[in-house]
Amino acid sequence: MTSPPAGPGFRHSRRYLMGFLGACLTLIMLSAGTVWWAFRPLFPGSSTVQRVFIPAGSTVDQVGRLLHEQGLIRTPLAFRALAQWMGADRKIKCGEYDLSPRMSLREILDHLVRGDIVTYSFTIPEGYSVEQVAALLSEIGLADRKRFLEVASRPELAPFPIPHPGRVRYPLEGYLFPDTYRVPRGLSEEELVTLMVRRFNQVFLSEWKDQAARRGLSVHELITLASIVERETGLAEERPVIAGVFWNRLRMGMPLQADPTVAYAVGRPGNELSRRDLAADSPYNTYRYAGLPPGPIANPGLAAIGAVLEPASTEYLYFVARGDGSHEFSRTLNEHLRAVSRYCDAR
Repeated sequence: MTSPPAGPGFRHSRRYLMGFLGACLTLIMLSAGTVWWAFRPLFPGSSTVQRVFIPAGSTVDQVGRLLHEQGLIRTPLAFRALAQWMGADRKIKCGEYDLSPRMSLREILDHLVRGDIVTYSFTIPEGYSVEQVAALLSEIGLADRKRFLEVASRPELAPFPIPHPGRVRYPLEGYLFPDTYRVPRGLSEEELVTLMVRRFNQVFLSEWKDQAARRGLSVHELITLASIVERETGLAEERPVIAGVFWNRLRMGMPLQADPTVAYAVGRPGNELSRRDLAADSPYNTYRYAGLPPGPIANPGLAAIGAVLEPASTEYLYFVARGDGSHEFSRTLNEHLRAVSRYCDAR
């Protein structure tokens, strides 16, 4: 028995089905092409690198719009779709990134999820004061100077108790450890200060506290004296000798008469001091007041701290700068006056 011939209705249905399948195939191909177009690099051969800052708390939509506005991706919609498909829409890390339009959408998203942020290196030299640190960070655009100084005035951030914090200019003076740091842009001033204080805690050995106590010093006093030694000389071989001079003076009840303390008191570090400066009524002026000032005058390095803990055994009570970075040391006032006349009058 043979099948009846297909009628016109069957042929019409078949044509409709084939047309529908063709339309679906075309739509799939167009969709695939659109996805490929949206996900591929905007400019594959580009050598451009764009620095982009992703603010904290940005949503995936905000990040997508930002990348689109910066000319890095074709459409924010594709960025959101990919991030949601990968489960990365809540894993994008804030910060500053170096991105390029030669990167695919996936490569860009991977960078943001990994947190491949741009970091900046800066060095705090030994002997820098809090104000100098603030000025340095402000100059390179990593901190607001005024805000940094406000944070450095908070005694609760200090690693050790600050006696009479109201008497010191900056409670964090001495505890912003001089070192090289690498940080991302966008850290708050409090985070920067905390980073430097944390570094101080890392390098400060627990036995130093006991060594200082055996010499009759608290940690705060140890760092205070070390800061003065640090500012007096940049020569490694002189630090223990200068520390020995100051220890001799402290034992004898003599004023330290350290010029850097006066410079700190009058706010002119590195400048020549006048007689009026030397007479300034400040607890930091060790010409007017015997003993240690109320706090450090700078942030000392490890060598200066070590020099205070292990000073040279010497009978020297005086020293004067020769003008070449070194010092002439003297045991008596007459010897010192002759050295002052020899080196100061020759300048």
